[in-house]
Amino acid sequence: MLINLSIKNYALIDNLNVNFTGGFTTITGETGAGKSILLGGLSLVLGKRADMSSLKDKDSRCVIEAVFDIENYDLKSFFNEHDLEYDSNTIVRREIHPSGKSRAFVNDSPLTLDILTQLGKRLIDIHSQHQTLQLTEHDYQLKMLDAFADNTKLLGTYNRKLHTYKTNLRELDELTEFQKNANKEYDYNTFLLDELDAVFLEDGLQENLEEKYQQLNNVEIILENLSKGNHLLSDEHRGIISMLSELKLVSSKLSGIGNKFEDLKKRIDSVFIEIKDIAEEMLMLQESVEPDPAKLEEISNRLQVLYDLQRKHDVSSISALLAVKETIAAKVGATQNLEEEIETKRNLLLKLKDNLDEDAKLLTSRRAVAIPEIKEKLELSLHSLGLPNATFKIEIIPTEDYKSNGRDTLSFLFSANKGSDYNTLKKVASGGELSRIMLVIKSILARYEQLPTLMFDEIDSGVSGEISNRMGDIMHNMSKYMQVFSITHLPQIASKGDHHFKVFKTDKDHSTETQMKELLADERVFELAEMLGGKKLSDSAMAHARQLLN
Repeated sequence: MLINLSIKNYALIDNLNVNFTGGFTTITGETGAGKSILLGGLSLVLGKRADMSSLKDKDSRCVIEAVFDIENYDLKSFFNEHDLEYDSNTIVRREIHPSGKSRAFVNDSPLTLDILTQLGKRLIDIHSQHQTLQLTEHDYQLKMLDAFADNTKLLGTYNRKLHTYKTNLRELDELTEFQKNANKEYDYNTFLLDELDAVFLEDGLQENLEEKYQQLNNVEIILENLSKGNHLLSDEHRGIISMLSELKLVSSKLSGIGNKFEDLKKRIDSVFIEIKDIAEEMLMLQESVEPDPAKLEEISNRLQVLYDLQRKHDVSSISALLAVKETIAAKVGATQNLEEEIETKRNLLLKLKDNLDEDAKLLTSRRAVAIPEIKEKLELSLHSLGLPNATFKIEIIPTEDYKSNGRDTLSFLFSANKGSDYNTLKKVASGGELSRIMLVIKSILARYEQLPTLMFDEIDSGVSGEISNRMGDIMHNMSKYMQVFSITHLPQIASKGDHHFKVFKTDKDHSTETQMKELLADERVFELAEMLGGKKLSDSAMAHARQLLN
């Protein structure tokens, strides 16, 4: 329910702040007073795209804020899904800056225009001439029938199953297409896999082979330098070990003199042990290294194979080659198991289709049961709105396609007069007839589903007199279940409101402003009298106005 609307710097509105309550609210005003401006501002808060030309003062920002009581709207899941802060009194704000930038907020949480539009549809249903034309569309007619047949939960179940069915159907198509290409590539992938299998691949293999290759390819340099090293270490007269032995002897003679010399001796002993160990290891290495041309050629060939495979598969390491091998193996395995996988998927789709068909048939059955009752309600309501001979011919036509709303097409035909042929609403219903039909449908739906706040924008267009009086009664009855607004030029409808607001223009400081205020009892009499007889208020117009209010 809309409980407050604030508009600043929009079109002819400088600063407007209005509070609303439940029930039936009527809004009146002369042509051009700004009722469409009010709707335009409200539409921005509900997600309509902004237009820079709508700023009254081009150097200031436009701010439109609406407060909604959404406690009974079951919107917590929507707020959670879009990571918005929930509050039973929700504040929706739209800002349009002079730079052209537009921003939207819900309870001070920023959100995209798309999400705001989704939320807006759940808060207010602005019924305009454009929406009346929706009545001629097949999907809207079927949606109306489903609401009357209480198919909401069943449609939710059906749609979840349809999503699963379509997902699996798409996967089957992908598998079938993959099979066509995979069969062509199978032989080539098998060849690649055999080629990789022929080489023992493991992490570290390349580094190990490259190290061995370097040793075998540099045997002469290695032996030459190991020999020099051994000579430097172990020469009997000038070798490092011989000289360290003399140094050990010197340190031993000093060690008994004090702790400092004892520490020095220990360090020299440690160096001597390390050098002797190095000498032994260098001697072992010298004895173990020998030329092996055959081994060198074998390692060279193995490395060349690895390098060729890496170039072929555009990688630079063994680990990357292993990943390539795993991918190719998966493709080969997938191709080998593809037929079985496709057959399994086909069997699953048959079961899903049978399950989906059950729900589709139940939807059709429930719709068929609801048609006579909704037909009767529509015709009775239209009879009281000046269409005494209006009749409908509503039939369900099964289709082969799985659509989001089942497997039915609805034939929704209308005849306004006796003896007239039935035809679609688009072809035979006038604008006034469409408006009355839409009003009746909304009034019926109000009893069967939780509708948002309804705002009728001149739905009474094309009617007058007693018919408008009855239309007002219908809207007033609807307001027992929901908040209803009606922007109207007819005093008969305006008088039915629990609350009556007037939109008007004033001149201020060389500019024109649109304002809005709630009328008190006496003010309502004058407003209705003006609507009945013009600016020159006559006694009869005043009396008629009072009669309408009573």
